[in-house]
Amino acid sequence: MTHRETAHILAINWQDISHPLGGGAEVHLHEISRRLVQRGCQVTVLCSRYRDSAAEEEIDGVAIVRRSSRAAFNFAVPHAYRQLRRCCAFDLVIDDINKIPFYTPLYVREPILALVHHLFQKSIFLQAAWPAAAYVYSAEKWIPRIYRHTPFAAVSESTRSELRSLGIQTEIDLLPNGVDLESYRVRQELRPAKPTIGYIGRLKKYKSIDHFLRAIPAVAAEIPDLRAVIVGDGDDRDRLQRLTVELGLQDRVEFSGFVTQAEKIERLNQLWLAVNPSSKEGWGLTVIEANACGVPVVAADSPGLRDSVVHEKTGLLYAYGDVTALSRQILFLLNRQQRRREMAHQARQWAERFSWDASAGIAQKIIERILVKNKHS
Repeated sequence: MTHRETAHILAINWQDISHPLGGGAEVHLHEISRRLVQRGCQVTVLCSRYRDSAAEEEIDGVAIVRRSSRAAFNFAVPHAYRQLRRCCAFDLVIDDINKIPFYTPLYVREPILALVHHLFQKSIFLQAAWPAAAYVYSAEKWIPRIYRHTPFAAVSESTRSELRSLGIQTEIDLLPNGVDLESYRVRQELRPAKPTIGYIGRLKKYKSIDHFLRAIPAVAAEIPDLRAVIVGDGDDRDRLQRLTVELGLQDRVEFSGFVTQAEKIERLNQLWLAVNPSSKEGWGLTVIEANACGVPVVAADSPGLRDSVVHEKTGLLYAYGDVTALSRQILFLLNRQQRRREMAHQARQWAERFSWDASAGIAQKIIERILVKNKHS
């Protein structure tokens, strides 16, 4: 066997694919990891625990090691890494910078690949209260110095540009998202007769789902039988449900809570169009998942979303925070059946360009290059 076939990779992320609060970052890491395992690698994911989770288990061939609570996980990582290193010989560590950095170059001895979906920067102040937001904001400011010799991978051009603007001068490869095109497919028979729109994803304050709710009354004024659904869970759910009542939308808007992948695919196929009003995304995995189901997406012209939405082909973009513009874009598509059908067809074609197998192949080449460079350094 070659070194590539026996490489043992340790990936560090806040959550694993089974975590109830997991999102696109967890899907990205898992889908690539399990394919690397199929290609002969060993992959261990170090992540936080959640209620009733096992300390260790295997999912799709990927070893999952859970330590500490989510709130304290970044403080527990150095010790957990050293413990794992006593029993395992790792060839490379993937530092999935998603929320607060783990600062792995300060203590990890193996070569490191920093994987970034998006940085919060000032958008963290939309998500958290001042002390916590200031902590995250300050933590990100140290990335250029601490990771100054570390190669990076970014999931989108928006994120790569953001890293460059932050001061990252090392290599930044693109490691895009993919979509399971066999599972995420068009099921026209599920489309309801009543116009139905929805948001699918984590319910976080910085994702600005309240903008979607505030846009609904103007749309409903012209389309009285409009239905809306918010699929997913998160720490902003209570606030969003209170706002729904304040806006008098409780009979029109459904909160589904956490759903399985099969349920999510079914929910997507029940939409006439999807909405993503987020202030920032790494790329917008749920956008492509919707597109794969033949669902156009109306999204904010934000970092990440402007990469995943092809304006006027697979969906429509509007200026972030402009609720009136969001309402107009939704109405434009709901009132134009033929245009919506054209976009649905183009959306599926766009989604077919993204493959997890291709992304795993890119990841493998990046890893091989880092290992070869390290071997000869």
